[in-house]
Amino acid sequence: MLKFLDHLEEWLIAFLMAAATVIIFVAVVHRYASGLPIPWLQDELIQINTSWAQELCIYMFVWMAKFGAAYGVRTGIHVGVDVLINRMNTPWRNKFVVFGLLAGALFTGIVGTLGAEFVWEIAQHSSTSEVMEVPMWIVYLAVPLGSYLMCFRFLQVCWAFIKTGELPKHDHTHVEGLDEEIAGGKA
Repeated sequence: MLKFLDHLEEWLIAFLMAAATVIIFVAVVHRYASGLPIPWLQDELIQINTSWAQELCIYMFVWMAKFGAAYGVRTGIHVGVDVLINRMNTPWRNKFVVFGLLAGALFTGIVGTLGAEFVWEIAQHSSTSEVMEVPMWIVYLAVPLGSYLMCFRFLQVCWAFIKTGELPKHDHTHVEGLDEEIAGGKA
């Protein structure tokens, strides 16, 4: 089940990044091509409305950021100031690490709960986005979902740290799939 959640998280982030990139690219090309002094092209392109592209991309980036933060906790790519903690002796260091992870879980749990209450309240009204006219509760749903996932990831990392004493460490030099090809003799 955790593998499925991991892959779902990664695919959602990748899809949102790719889709936002394509949408912005199309909107920019449309805007540029609409200004070209070619009468028949201008007439055709003016009929195509891309005013929704910016609003949609903003919402996609909000969702991407919330789920990306949870991904960052899981993989250990969040920036942390741990110079003092790493200088402590092991028992004290471990206590501070667990405290920090539990504090992160508490904070994101509170943000998720407050976000869920906000989404519930806004869903009772007919508030919609300005251009796309999407119900705003759908847009704001990123806050509780992303925050609760991040809370879960803090608890997951904390549990693994208590069991193993290891925190997730992101290796910036590792490229997924590359080591397998080199080991298999394909490179």
